[in-house]
Amino acid sequence: MRLVILGGSGSGKSTQAQKLCAYFDIPIISIDEILWGVFANYTDLSRQPQSLLETKTFVSHEIMTEFIRTRLTQVDVEHGWVLEGYPRSVFQAEELDFLMEDLGQKLDWAVYLQVPQAVMVSRCLGCFLPDDQPEIVQRRVELFYDRTVPILEYYDHQRRLLTINGDQCPLTVHQNIVTLLSLNQ
Repeated sequence: MRLVILGGSGSGKSTQAQKLCAYFDIPIISIDEILWGVFANYTDLSRQPQSLLETKTFVSHEIMTEFIRTRLTQVDVEHGWVLEGYPRSVFQAEELDFLMEDLGQKLDWAVYLQVPQAVMVSRCLGCFLPDDQPEIVQRRVELFYDRTVPILEYYDHQRRLLTINGDQCPLTVHQNIVTLLSLNQ
């Protein structure tokens, strides 16, 4: 099973990605972890973003694609994976498809955790992050909608989008995802 988890801040992406990984016994590929150097021992290329992050420089699409390429060629992802935190644009979704085709892999589903805007804002405000001021959180949610709707359309057009009501308890959301995945195999 190869899945992409999509959703805004506070939608439960990380929680559901972890639950799906445990359920299917496959690894999570977290873009945040990649960027923070969890896989720094794999290649010299993987050290580059660490310095880029330290200098607050944007990580290019090319570098991100190479990180994902490197990760998707590891032995532990042979039988599947859950990708969390990527793609964040239609361009990245297309790049992921090209990359996977090049590697002889295919994305099974993009799982979208649909959560009302007000719920995302309230969940984010409850995280006690340094930037959890209401206007900053509201702007992040607005940016999410601006960037994500085209990604949802992209995967929907390819008939690879599963939309799940993410405004439920995490166990119910997980059960709904697993049920939809089993019905759509």
